[in-house]
Amino acid sequence: MSEIYINALDHGVVGDGKTNNTAAIRKITEMIEKRGGGTLYFPPGGYVTGTIELADNMTLYLEGGAEILGSADPADYPMITKEMLPGYNRGGHSGLIKAFRRKNVTITGRGVINGRGQNWWHDPKNESRPRAIQPILCDNVLIEGVTIINSAMWTVHPMCCTNVTIDKITIKNPSDSPNTDGINPESCSNVHISNCTVDVGDDCLTLKSGTEDDELQKQYPCENIVVTNCTMLNGHGGVVLGSEMSGGVRNVTISNCVFNGTDRGIRMKTRRKRGGSIEDVCISNIVMDGVLVPFVINGYYQCGGASPDDMSLFSLEKLPPRDDTPVIRNITISNIRAKNVIASAGYIYAIPEQPVEGLKVINYSAEMVYTEEEPKDKPIMAFHVKKTHGEGLFCANIKNSVFRDVSIKVVRGNGLELVNAENVNVDNFFAEGAEGEPKLEGCSGVRIV
Repeated sequence: MSEIYINALDHGVVGDGKTNNTAAIRKITEMIEKRGGGTLYFPPGGYVTGTIELADNMTLYLEGGAEILGSADPADYPMITKEMLPGYNRGGHSGLIKAFRRKNVTITGRGVINGRGQNWWHDPKNESRPRAIQPILCDNVLIEGVTIINSAMWTVHPMCCTNVTIDKITIKNPSDSPNTDGINPESCSNVHISNCTVDVGDDCLTLKSGTEDDELQKQYPCENIVVTNCTMLNGHGGVVLGSEMSGGVRNVTISNCVFNGTDRGIRMKTRRKRGGSIEDVCISNIVMDGVLVPFVINGYYQCGGASPDDMSLFSLEKLPPRDDTPVIRNITISNIRAKNVIASAGYIYAIPEQPVEGLKVINYSAEMVYTEEEPKDKPIMAFHVKKTHGEGLFCANIKNSVFRDVSIKVVRGNGLELVNAENVNVDNFFAEGAEGEPKLEGCSGVRIV
């Protein structure tokens, strides 16, 4: 059958910004599914709706001036159950725009998708809030051009998908909106994210693959990911890997981006028992301004209900390695320029039984800034770590790594502190304003020239 092209206004949909169109839109998408695909076109207007379920070979086209307005009625977002997704432990309301086990789906145009998260944010602990865009177990997903605002929860959340392209989209969520991450590919492969602007109340872009309890996501690593030519504003992290990484995050390149005012720039986080690995990651050509810390690697991530007294997770002692000990290795960070940095020029605290291995920091520049007030947060979210203010690089539990052509300007401290570092080369390191020589504790095979 030939592809169909449907103007929503010709099939009972009302663009007055008030009428609930959930049922009318569902009839159209069912028609498109029966025909084997097609385009649903929204001309200028405001369209109140709950979940829009995409079909195979379907395009959702939002004309400039068209705005999808998330319904305030939770019943308009069907629940995702464990029967639908065996092994998925984070069920909840379906996304405002959702695709489930579909192929060749497109969301495009110059229009706006408004999740109207203010209807949901009063209960920040409710993680069943609907995502704005939610493809699940899909192949060939294209999201381009649209603006997404006020998402109730994570904004763009492809999960267990292959061949995902996200291009030229803009995301804007209030800075105080809870858990409104920007783009979160979870357990996805072959993902290209480019030319996007993200300004949100949590992490701007996060690569995930489930926790140790997420049996579905653990089957799918997050791999073959390209992020380029993006601008990240505010948010808790510019680009984040983890902490949900039990299925692995690998083969990632992040380049040619600007981070402005993100708490952390590049952020890798995990903890014991999470398993999985973050490996083979190249980060290059990034400009940062006003970040708390340009890059962090945290093996003691404290969030998620864990107790600081749980020594199986948070002991600073070297514990016996286990099958579920997380691994971080082969990370290259190069050509980074960061100014007006508040807390630390860089902060790494890995677990001692599995040090960060194969880290390369090359052609890296960070300029700390003096502020009257102390930083609002610690450099990494770990129970045992204290706040830092205008300090240099701190690295604990690393091995077989290189720091080359590194220039930092510090407000206080000695510029470089290595703890339990093994076989680390520091070549052409300069710390303006340092109060003394680099500090080494429990190190072996460290060469500083």
